[in-house]
Amino acid sequence: MSNNQEYLAQRQLKKGAAGWILLAGLGVSYVISGDFAGWNFGIAQAGWGGFAVAAVLMGIMYLTLVLSLAEMSAAIPAAGGGYSFARQAMGPVGGYLTGLAVLIEYSLAPAAIVIFIGSAVNELLGIDGPMVYALFYLAFVGIHIFGAGEALKVMMVISGLAVLAIIATGVVLLPEFDATRLFDIAPVASGTEFLPMGYYGVWAALPFAMWLFLAVEGVPLAAEEAKNPAKDVPKGIIAAMIFLLFTAVLVVVLVTGASGAEVIGNSAVPLVDALKMTGHNNVATMVNILGLAGLIASFFSIIYGYSRLVFALSRAGYLPQNLSLTSKRKVPVRALVYPAILGFVISLTGEGDLILSMAVVGATVSYAMMSGSHILLRIKQPELQRPYKTPGGIVTSGISFVLSLVALTGVYAYDVRAFLFTLALFVVGMAYYFLIGRNNLVATTAEEEFALLSQAEDELASA
Repeated sequence: MSNNQEYLAQRQLKKGAAGWILLAGLGVSYVISGDFAGWNFGIAQAGWGGFAVAAVLMGIMYLTLVLSLAEMSAAIPAAGGGYSFARQAMGPVGGYLTGLAVLIEYSLAPAAIVIFIGSAVNELLGIDGPMVYALFYLAFVGIHIFGAGEALKVMMVISGLAVLAIIATGVVLLPEFDATRLFDIAPVASGTEFLPMGYYGVWAALPFAMWLFLAVEGVPLAAEEAKNPAKDVPKGIIAAMIFLLFTAVLVVVLVTGASGAEVIGNSAVPLVDALKMTGHNNVATMVNILGLAGLIASFFSIIYGYSRLVFALSRAGYLPQNLSLTSKRKVPVRALVYPAILGFVISLTGEGDLILSMAVVGATVSYAMMSGSHILLRIKQPELQRPYKTPGGIVTSGISFVLSLVALTGVYAYDVRAFLFTLALFVVGMAYYFLIGRNNLVATTAEEEFALLSQAEDELASA
């Protein structure tokens, strides 16, 4: 076995751990906590009408992005997801920048979510703070270390409970819906009944509209563990997106229409408050408990996502190579543990909203890069085998490219600090690449990297 093959043999994930249903569950799990809270603060920024416009724009952005990713993940089924696509389309610098953007999103999001978990646990049990954060990181990183298939099944159960809570809320609130309550926020000087804060409000509400779909793009990170990546990943990510569009409409329309835009725009727990206001206290208690399941589902699945991205970046040499070593169970233990320690330290700031806004900046940069990768691959490599083709081709990815840049400016409109702090992280990350990372690349091109992986897999299969 050559040195390259020996190197890659120590860095193998478990093949066939996930079919398309588990991958769709993973996509829903990434996002589901956003349906319980966070999105509603966009109503405070823009009124219901303004937020509805923002949510439709972000729904279009994510749908077009997902359709673009479905094509690339079928053609390039690697654990790096967006990094792997950009590496093939733009070379090592573009690949690393895309990977860095996703890494910023996926390492910051669990730190923010664990703060929200702490608040939820405090509501139920009266305890919060670093001990709660540490326990959740330890428990769920531990389950991931046990094995990918097992972790995805546990995640599916937790996500199912969260989805049950959202559907129950929708069923109970449907008879309480009153369209006039959607427009009970008084307009400012330049506003209207539909857009009470004017067009600026729509702009500032874009980051909150993203919370309804944020992180669904992580499904391709499971490509190397899928049973049939060319079919399972596109099917899984598209199914997840369709389901998330349904739950987004459910919460944005029914929850607000049942209790009023002004109340929901300022609520820490909008589903629970809407149920309490309409007299459904027992359902509210159940949803409060299952809302914690939603937060846990997103926390749990994003840990999975960052570990596979760190694994792929490390295996390619962009990050320290010992981070991609896998255990006997084919799990990248170090890629799970080290970012968890970093996330825990970040969570000690207690600044959940700021951290999540920074994650959104990383996300929007990665969306622009991934959409650009789809366009470049269509132009530069028309002969690439594409088992699934994006409807609309580069027009579709062009829409997601433009909307992702608009969404990026929305974070600036809402919170300049988040924008600047994340920019600083990009500067540090790119400095690392130019000073260290680029000198340690395992392969000079993406094609060479995939050829080495394929050869290593063949050697292991025949051993």
